[in-house]
Amino acid sequence: MSQEQTALATSIPTLWSSIRESLRGSHQDFTTGSLNRAILLLAIPMVLEMVLESLFAVVDVFWVGRLGADAIATVGLTESLLSLVMAIGFGLSLSTTAMVARRIGEKDPAGAAVAGVQAIAIGLAISALVGIPCLFYAPHLLRLMGASRQILAVGSGYARIALGGSGAIMLLFLNNAIFRGAGDAAIAMRLLWVSNIINLVLDPCLIFGWGPFPKLGVTGAALATFTGRSIGVLYQFYRLLRGSERIRILRSQIRLNLGVLWRLLRVSFTGILQFAIAHTSWIGLVRIVSIFGSAALAGYTIAIRIVIFIILPSWGLSNAAATLVGQNLGARQPERAETSVWRTGLYNMIFLGLIGVFFIVFAEPVIRLFTSDPAVVPLAASCLRIISYGNIGYAYGMVMLQAFNGAGDTVTPTIVNFFGFWLVEIPLAYFLAITVGMRSRGVFWSIVIAEAFIAAVSVVLFKRGRWKLQQI
Repeated sequence: MSQEQTALATSIPTLWSSIRESLRGSHQDFTTGSLNRAILLLAIPMVLEMVLESLFAVVDVFWVGRLGADAIATVGLTESLLSLVMAIGFGLSLSTTAMVARRIGEKDPAGAAVAGVQAIAIGLAISALVGIPCLFYAPHLLRLMGASRQILAVGSGYARIALGGSGAIMLLFLNNAIFRGAGDAAIAMRLLWVSNIINLVLDPCLIFGWGPFPKLGVTGAALATFTGRSIGVLYQFYRLLRGSERIRILRSQIRLNLGVLWRLLRVSFTGILQFAIAHTSWIGLVRIVSIFGSAALAGYTIAIRIVIFIILPSWGLSNAAATLVGQNLGARQPERAETSVWRTGLYNMIFLGLIGVFFIVFAEPVIRLFTSDPAVVPLAASCLRIISYGNIGYAYGMVMLQAFNGAGDTVTPTIVNFFGFWLVEIPLAYFLAITVGMRSRGVFWSIVIAEAFIAAVSVVLFKRGRWKLQQI
């Protein structure tokens, strides 16, 4: 047997053993050893975690699609409002991951646990401040988003539960950020299995009234998702208190530490602003699309849910890069941190590029899995096909921005997002859709152009290397 054949024969079992280790939960120190192996061990459970997170969106729209365009439009409008809550959750999560990863890299698990407690305290406070008013005023918010009387009649209950119970989303993100920062990505993945199985079972039962369950229509989708997420949050708290090899929250650590809390808030503020800029731009896009009626809005909603299903696994790869950056900077190995980002970006580009080609070719058959409405299908297929042209740009952009976040530099991505989304995407969407007369297709093209701009700027700024000097 030649040397090359011997190497191949030994590498395949090694690959499979690494995959099994990543799913069980790896004990490896990610600041030493093979970088490719470290990326693999972190990325597999993080990608699967994001696949499971995206299943919430896809399962909902799959069943709600059977209820008609108004029901789908309800989900789209509510999701755009919910994006503000998700922006806060993402912003807090990225700073939490960065701080926990830095402490783990410094071999300070107690410090990581204290940072996690402060993040949870902030999340609980924000959940109450956002959720309680939304529970009462959700229909008014839908009306402000341009909802018709038919949509309000169908979707008010959905909006109340989805927006009022948004704290479950916030805490799910935050607790998983603690596990990711510690390198316990497999735990984050497994608890989302629990949430998704509950959602998968309850969704059709509550929407259509199967078995002993009441027939709640689109409201049932919100209730199923809220129930699944809430049980997932309870399981997260159980695992944090029980502990793992990398992190455990002791009862004595469940108290406010104002110094750590303030540092976390300081980094989180620009992180929240970063994602608020990105997510509120989606509200602007939805508002423009809603001008062209329920069919256009339903088509946009279905296509975006499918895109999210694909993009979130890529976020898993990006999160792996963020963890590696944080831990390696904590271990004073900035060059290893930088190399991990370039490699992860390449893998992400290959993944999203292949997916983009598939959607460009098979856009309409994919859309028909969710709806057969002849007014919705061509609009949704057009949206999916156009957005897929930008997949390579998305791939590098998200990895670079998450690398800044993993280093604790949340300011740079915030500035990039502001220019990309508010000074490029929104004005361009209005210009192409209204002024040029491209209607909803103009909105779709504005997304591709803005994301390409963000990716190019992010690569240039990352190569300058100032993020290596960030303290947190």
